[in-house]
Parts: sequence; structure tokens; C-alpha cells
Amino acid sequence: MFKKAFLENGIPVVMEQVKDVRSVALGVWVKVGSRNELPEKNGISHFLEHMFFKGTQKRSARDIAVDTDSMGGDLNAFTSREGTTFYIKVLDEYFDKGIELLSDVFIHSTFPEEDIEKEKGIIKEEIKMVEDTPDDYIYDLFNQAIWGNDGIGQPILGRRETSKAFTREDLVNHTKKYYGTKGLVISCAGNFETDRLLDALNHNFSSLRKGSEPDKEPRPLFNSKIKVYSKELSEVHLCLGVEGMPQASKDRYVLFILNTILGGGVSSRLFQEIREKRGLAYSVYSYISSYADTGV
Repeated sequence: MFKKAFLENGIPVVMEQVKDVRSVALGVWVKVGSRNELPEKNGISHFLEHMFFKGTQKRSARDIAVDTDSMGGDLNAFTSREGTTFYIKVLDEYFDKGIELLSDVFIHSTFPEEDIEKEKGIIKEEIKMVEDTPDDYIYDLFNQAIWGNDGIGQPILGRRETSKAFTREDLVNHTKKYYGTKGLVISCAGNFETDRLLDALNHNFSSLRKGSEPDKEPRPLFNSKIKVYSKELSEVHLCLGVEGMPQASKDRYVLFILNTILGGGVSSRLFQEIREKRGLAYSVYSYISSYADTGV
């Protein structure tokens, strides 16, 4: 059973003890993603996600990597349309060190100028990699088609023209505005003692600024539209979708069942009819994406 508590600075902590394991996973969840970015700043949340690992006031990028590996840990982050998450997984014996390392990366990163310029090239290659992978790129095209110019339709990685224009000032301002105690949740699961966890979190996250949550956006309109991207390939990738439900919809469990029946596994109707019966495709499935106020 999970428990909920609050740090002295107001950050909510959701935790669940799993005594049968010898590891601990800790996540810092920030309520800002590509949906909350201005068009000219599209991709800044993802860019920042990379830059948080380029060095802190007391650790170089290599120090961060070595400290993580010396614990046999996994320190990483990911960006979505409505959030950015930083997490660490370590053996329970390195519990305190893991929390200190994650907090150092999250609170004390310095965003060196030379690394910002280097990262622009890396992000450019990441965007090209997605564009060269049709079964990834099709989802960007799909979201752009149905959400149009709304923020939720923007690519998470950003665009070439926006990413190459980011400055250190842009990154610092975005961090100060959103990466604070407001609009942030910490989660923890594994083999830990609750009091020890809260003491460690209070100690390491006490200096975090307040920050602010993104402004509440109006519910985006779902557009019925066809978007085609042509490229020399031996296959055609097709994505067909309808408007879904928000994350907290009371009917979401019904939708989960329908998704399983339609395309959630090898016994689903899509898989059995299109692949097994007709042999028209190798990969066919359905999925659900739910957001704060809408879904597909």
C-alpha cells in the first residue's frame, strides 16, 4: 500500500515499501513538457533534460557518470508532452548516495556554454534519427495533424530551428520558472525506511526554489485531418485515431478493456484479422494516450 507525505517545503512524496527487493527507485516528476512550450521555444524541456547531466557545481559530467556506475545504478530522465521526469535506481545500500546524486543533478546543474553548443548537434541528430524511423515519426505527424497549432501537438524533441537557437539564458529561465517545489512530485518504491527517506529528501531538496506551475491551457480541439509524409521506403506506416479520454476519466477502465480487445495483444481483433487471417502486415496494434484534459 502506498503512502503520501509532504516535505518541509511542501513537495508531495508518494512512496511504497517493497521489502522483498534489495533496490530503491526514486523519481522527480515535474509538471512541464512540450505542451507548455511557446512555439519558438519548442523542445526546450527535452533540451534541458539532456543538459541536467552535463555537470553541477561540484561534479563534472564524467563525475556524474562514474558516481552512478560505482553504485551499479541507473540515473536517467525522460520528457513527455505534459511532464519531465528524472529518476535513479540503486541498491538499497546506496540509498542515501542515490538521493544526494539525483538532487545534485536536479538542483545544482550549471549548463556550461560549451556543452550547450555541443548538445545542439546531438539533438539535431536525435531529430533526424526519429525522422529516419517511420514507426516513431508517424506519431509526431499524427499529433501534429489532430492537435494542429496547439501546444500538445508540438514534437517533444522540438524542431531543428528552435533547438539551434536556445541560449543558456533560455535554459536558466525555464528552469527557474518551472523546476521548483510547485508542480513537482517525488515518488519512491523499494526497500527503504519511511523516516529515513523523508529525512534524506528534506536534507537534499530543502534548497529548491518555489517555481510555478504552467498556465492551464484550454482544452485542445480534435481535428479530423489527413497528414502524409512521403519517403523512399519499402513499407507504408499508417496511424488512424479518434478522440479519447482524459487521464482521470471515470470511463478510462472501459477504454482499457476496449483497447485490449481491439489491438492490445496477439489475440486481439486487429492482430488476428490483419496479420494472422489476411497476412497484410507484420505489426498492427492499438494504443491509448491520455492527457490532463483529452486523449487519443
